[in-house]
Amino acid sequence: MQSKDHWEQVYTTKASSGVSWFQEHARQSVELIQQTGASPDASIIDVGGGASTLVDDLLDGGYRKIAVLDLSEAALAASQSRLGHLATKVSWLVGDITTLELPRHAYDVWHDRAVFHFLTSPQKRKAYVESVLHAVKPGGHVVVATFAEDGPQKCSGLEVMRYNADGLHAEFGAPFTLLQQEREEHRTPFGTVQRFIYCLCRKEPN
Repeated sequence: MQSKDHWEQVYTTKASSGVSWFQEHARQSVELIQQTGASPDASIIDVGGGASTLVDDLLDGGYRKIAVLDLSEAALAASQSRLGHLATKVSWLVGDITTLELPRHAYDVWHDRAVFHFLTSPQKRKAYVESVLHAVKPGGHVVVATFAEDGPQKCSGLEVMRYNADGLHAEFGAPFTLLQQEREEHRTPFGTVQRFIYCLCRKEPN
């Protein structure tokens, strides 16, 4: 099954709150975005944001220029339905981040919780990093969260990559300075624990 078909099936057969990665509030992501010093007018993109509640938390925090990107139209529709009239304040993008061309230097903050670890081929990871380099402003910030080294080996039936902070930073390379790393023990709706690593990096101007 192709990735888009897989995720459309997930979000058309399960409630948004019934998937393992569901968070009622994306507390750790919000705190790291705040630590970038991003102003309310900063352009923020949530890659693989789908049905995530991060967009709700960012709107509640006063951020006004938010884009949410996902492969699954059904996932985005779930967020739009949940937000109601507030959905008009968000830019909704459908596409594969490894092939979609985003505007150059468009975003102050790039956020991704649990997309990058699904990229099991070096070619896909290279394309992802090139997209970050293209789309994030010089001096902008990147927050990426993946399963930690002691996290799950699969998610939603798919193989994943697992990282420590140095390994994750190495995938992005010299143009990015690692500013902070954090671990998260995410308790799923099923009562199990998934261990994540979060990295906050700055894209250097040169």
